Amino acid sequence: MATENKNLSEYDKATIPDAKNFRFGIVVSEWNDTITGGLFKGAYNALIENGVLASNIIRWDVPGSFELIYGCKKMQEQNVNAVIAIGSVIQGETKHFDFVCEGVTQGIKDLNILNETPIIFCVLTDNNMQQAIERSGGKHGNKGTEAAIAAIKMAELRNSSRI
Repeated sequence: MATENKNLSEYDKATIPDAKNFRFGIVVSEWNDTITGGLFKGAYNALIENGVLASNIIRWDVPGSFELIYGCKKMQEQNVNAVIAIGSVIQGETKHFDFVCEGVTQGIKDLNILNETPIIFCVLTDNNMQQAIERSGGKHGNKGTEAAIAAIKMAELRNSSRI
């Protein structure tokens, strides 16, 4: 379980690779758009703060979190160095939550295994709206910021001679 008091937006900028020559794709679910909009804002701002040109950030919207899989697959074809998948699934009264969360998780995992362009999983799977608010710019910071930093690091790893 994640530490409840961790601010997801905190990172040491000195440890982040130079990102000015990288291109990023961000695929955003329209479902729970207040939450996904906040996550996108955190990701976008972190990329810009770390030297990525606005013209090197491509945003595509998809209807829901399940559609992130196809959106990310197509985004990998856009000559980007990494993709960020942004979604929000909130527990309801049916098993739908479990099926969507499992499907999206496995789908993004499969794309990471099958393709060279890393996809960063920024899909909140919360028990209620308050938890989602707290992780998309609220008291716990912004998971989108954390995803952007992971995307920069993975783009650098892909670009390096270590692979």
